[in-house]
Order: sequence, then C-alpha cells, then structure tokens
Amino acid sequence: MTFAPPVRASFAENPETSRGRLREEPASALRTAFARDRDRIIHTSAFRRLKEKTQVFVAHEGDHFRTRLTHSLEVAQIARTLATALGLDSDLAETIALGHDLGHPPFGHAGEEELERRMAPFGGFDHNVQTFRVLCELEIRYPTFPGLNLTWETLEGIVKHNGPAGGMLDRPAWSAVLAYDARYPLRLESWASAEAQAASIADDIAYNNHDVDDGLQAGLFRLDELIEVPLVGPVATAVRRDFPGLDDRLTRLETVRRLIGVMADDVMAETRRRIAESKVVSADDVRDLGHALVAFSPPVAEGLARLRAFLHERMYRHWRVNRTRSQARRILAEMFDLFVAEPDVLPEDWFARLKGLDQPSGARVICDYIAGMTDRFAIDEHRRLFQLDAWT
Repeated sequence: MTFAPPVRASFAENPETSRGRLREEPASALRTAFARDRDRIIHTSAFRRLKEKTQVFVAHEGDHFRTRLTHSLEVAQIARTLATALGLDSDLAETIALGHDLGHPPFGHAGEEELERRMAPFGGFDHNVQTFRVLCELEIRYPTFPGLNLTWETLEGIVKHNGPAGGMLDRPAWSAVLAYDARYPLRLESWASAEAQAASIADDIAYNNHDVDDGLQAGLFRLDELIEVPLVGPVATAVRRDFPGLDDRLTRLETVRRLIGVMADDVMAETRRRIAESKVVSADDVRDLGHALVAFSPPVAEGLARLRAFLHERMYRHWRVNRTRSQARRILAEMFDLFVAEPDVLPEDWFARLKGLDQPSGARVICDYIAGMTDRFAIDEHRRLFQLDAWT
C-alpha cells in the first residue's frame, strides 16, 4: 500500500500565519519561514561542531559511535516522519530536532556536569539555555543582528521541547531566556507546539535506541542481557526467531531497527487517541492542554524507564565510561580555572570580549568558549596549555 500523507491537522503550526521574527525580514521566495530556519541552523558553526561532540563516548574512541551531529540527524528523521504522519508541519519539527543540541559542551553529560559545577558561583550552566543563546546571540553571521533571528515558533519549540519551562525560570542560568521573553514572550509556562513535542519524543526514540546500538557495539553489555528488559526482549526474541543463525551484527541492527518502529508506532497510536479524546482544534489548544499531546502509551513509557535503568547501570556507569568521564571533567575543570585566573592566555578574540566585564560576566564568556569546543579541540587545547611536550 502506498503511503498517503494525511491532510494538515487544524492544530498544526502554519508558516503562513507564523508569529514572525523578533526583527522583521522580507519573506523568502523559495522557502517557508520554518524551512528557512532549518537552513540557517544547518549553516551555523555550532551545527558543524556537533560532528565531534559526543554523548557517552569521546569522539576519538571509534568512527561508528554516534556524535551529537549524527544523533541530531537521526532525531530529525524520526521527527519529520512523525510530524508528516500526524499532519503537522514537518519542516518545523525537523528544524527543532536539528537545533535542539547546539548548546551541548564537549564530552557529553560529563562536560555539562563540570561546567555546571564551575559556573555555580556565576549564574550556572544549562545546555538548553546555551542552545538558546547560540541561536539568539552567540552565532554571528549577519551584519544587522546577532544570532539567527529565527521564528517565534522555532525558538519556542526549542526552549520548551522538553515541556513547559516554568519550573526552570528561577534558575539564574535562565536569565538570558527571560530577557528575550521580556521582548518577545514565548509563553514559557505552557506546553510547546505539537511539532516541538514530536521532536522531543523523536529525541527519546533516537537516543535510547542508539545507546543500545553503541553499547552493544562497544561490548559494554550483550544482547542476551537485554532479553530481560521488557521493551527490548520481545523484539530481540522475534528477530532471532525470524532469522535463526543470523550473525550478531545483523541481529543487533535488525533489533534496533524494529525497536524504533515499535516506539514510533506506539507514539502514533497514543497521540491519535489523545487527539480524539482532547478534541484539540488549534495550535494554542495544544499549548493549553495541560499535558503532552504527542506521547508514548503508559506500557511503553514504563518499558522505556526499565531500559533507561538498564543503560544507566550497564553503560553510563560502566568503568570504561567512568574513566572517560573523569578525564573529561578534569580537562574542562583545569582549563576553566586557568582561564579565570589568567584570562590573557585565552585566544586574542576571546580575551577581547572580557574587557570591562565583571567577574560573573567574564566567567560566562569563558564558559561560552569552552562550551563551544569539540571533544578533539578540548583535548588538544588542554595539551597545549598543560603538557610540556606540546611545546616542542
């Protein structure tokens, strides 16, 4: 049967009625406003740097492990598929998916945790806020404004892709979002659009499955151990039944492929049930619903919780990963402390940004420099700063 995309849902975002950009610009003759946002994100330096930023493994540990870039592409593919099937604006869902990780520092969660520690006296660090700042001020690509001047719907979707941000607003790190919100309110305490919710759940689908794939490939656990995990077990068992004697590599790949399908199908069924039950008509109905519209069913949500618990125990806290996390934290901590104590060792353009700033603002500049690094650049920069053999 040939796939036929559904008619645009009444509650989908429409680029023709977008709330626009903070700074008015002429419309594009070739692209919708949301497609234009997507293209602006793809052309950023921050997006290119995702190719050597990682989540669990460090970039040099293997060519086949996911990076933030490949993860973002996988999320975008799943988000676009879900959005199309639900009658949503697939350009907006894809755009939010491609932009959601731009603020992550090097070395994945270990890097984020260390910058949170170092920035605690200076207003804190939050990768979601850092993403927002990359999009609104840190990327300098246009002569008349900082940032990318993205549409309201894209920025709202990215800053709220994990749900309402109301509970975050008392954190000092969120001051940058609040400052923007004062100029162009993003309705921070409501849910985001259905497109943003599709991107968020695509993120869940992608990272859980690619962590299973990467963990198996790295030898941190075996597929036989995953058989006991409720969500994965039936899928892996079915693959072995359908393809007896299949080698481990193809068994792994087929299991992950099917598992993505199981999760996506569940999201479609549960979301359609919620649409019928809630009778949402407009995009603002989605925001005011009081709960997510795009969601997993309770059984699959419970299965995902069990899978995350397995991955936390067997992968994220594996001794090999712990060793890498320890090295990563030490690299970032030592660089941050050195730059605070001796800012004149910063590259000239970054040192110039510190002129006239108080200590918290200066620490933020240093944090921006470090957060923008790739894994490889951070390792090389640390070697140049601290290892004598790098001087020869």
